[in-house]
Amino acid sequence: QGQLVESGGGVVQPGGSLRLSCAASGSIFGTMGWYRQAPGKQRELVVTISSGGSTNYADSVKGRFTISRDNAKNTVNLQINSLKPEDTQVYYCNSARGNLGWGQGTQVTVSS
Repeated sequence: QGQLVESGGGVVQPGGSLRLSCAASGSIFGTMGWYRQAPGKQRELVVTISSGGSTNYADSVKGRFTISRDNAKNTVNLQINSLKPEDTQVYYCNSARGNLGWGQGTQVTVSS
């Protein structure tokens, strides 16, 4: 399934929005997810999407994050709204099992 490349992060004020993208160099199969990691903490899985489009969200992001995928383009996207300072983390995509090679992630910083 090749490499995963995340993009779209940046610095945004609280309440703002970002759209993160994950591009796979090969076909993506099965349930994919977005993870995030704060400094000194473990990486956590916050949202998943099955190959058929079924989604699951962690309580901490429910209602603010929206995951989508385009199987034809081998991409998985994450729309993040109503950003909070605690969303300041590095965001990664991977399979729900985390068994693909990890990309470099994309930094999201929420600051006024």
